[in-house]
Amino acid sequence: MSDGGNGDEGGDERGQISTGNTMAERTGGGWRLNLLLEVDRLLLTAGLALVIFVGFMLFAVAVDPSLQSELSSADTVETMFSTMISVLVTGATLVVTINQLVLSQENGPLGDQRKRMSDAMDFRTYSRDLLGGVVPADPSAFLRALIEEVERRAEAVDRVVADSDDDELEAQVGEFIDSIHGNAQAVEDELEGSSFGTFDVLSAALDFNYSWKIYQVERLSSDFEDELDEGQRRAFDDLRTSLAMFGPAREHIKTLYFEWALVDLSQYIIYAVVPALVVAGGMLGFVGGETFGSARFLGLPVVTWVVGVAFTITLIPFLVFLSYILRIATIAKRTLAIGPLILRDSQR
Repeated sequence: MSDGGNGDEGGDERGQISTGNTMAERTGGGWRLNLLLEVDRLLLTAGLALVIFVGFMLFAVAVDPSLQSELSSADTVETMFSTMISVLVTGATLVVTINQLVLSQENGPLGDQRKRMSDAMDFRTYSRDLLGGVVPADPSAFLRALIEEVERRAEAVDRVVADSDDDELEAQVGEFIDSIHGNAQAVEDELEGSSFGTFDVLSAALDFNYSWKIYQVERLSSDFEDELDEGQRRAFDDLRTSLAMFGPAREHIKTLYFEWALVDLSQYIIYAVVPALVVAGGMLGFVGGETFGSARFLGLPVVTWVVGVAFTITLIPFLVFLSYILRIATIAKRTLAIGPLILRDSQR
């Protein structure tokens, strides 16, 4: 399927009813996607800190003259950690400020809050009409209910098309319905037991490839327009409506997750900045080339280890920021379009 006007010689999109459904299948998966999205953010921060510490120590081993010599003859510690103190204070202030700007929509006059409430209740009304009952309040249960409704309507399409005399229509619809059921069951299993506040709910929502399914419904309705009777057209329209409802629901939950993650990010940065400032101040005030004398640990001067650990600790607030932004930016890039617009080459 082409996107953005670029040509593609990869085959006829009309013969590709099934496609990669989960995000891993659509993007090729692998360790990179796991690192960007699935790994716990604090664990990723710890991993990045370890990489920086190991890199720093490798420099200390490989470079001549040694760090201890540099500390004795120059104001290396003073330069390094006085700069880090400025960066920590400025960076923490900037991140918290940006966070407050992003969350500022939560604060507003009564009229704005009333409109937000009205829009939310309108969407719940649409959802209630679609689901035919009470709309779940839990995000994971709500998404499961929408996907289950898609499955029910897909089964309805399968039943009405089974009476058709067109073998090609039956074959394509059968493959399409099988693809819906397989994707839906996988996502429902992911949503089972997931709670909002973790990445699990949004991760499962991203694995339901609703945009491709909307496109296929529209294509099948158009290609076999002359063969479809009124009941079959209505069944296709009902399936398309249920798929279209999943789009704004996912986007709403994605927005809530972004806000939740930004609040967590601000808290973790504030928690990390305080010890980082203490360490930077301690290094600036008390550590120099002769502080630990000639003491060595694992063949390296103790002062080298101390500087390496202190440098890594002062970088932790930035690493927390980096780990969260990597996930947020990755999600944002992969959900730019809402509806049946396919932006990735892997699905063309």
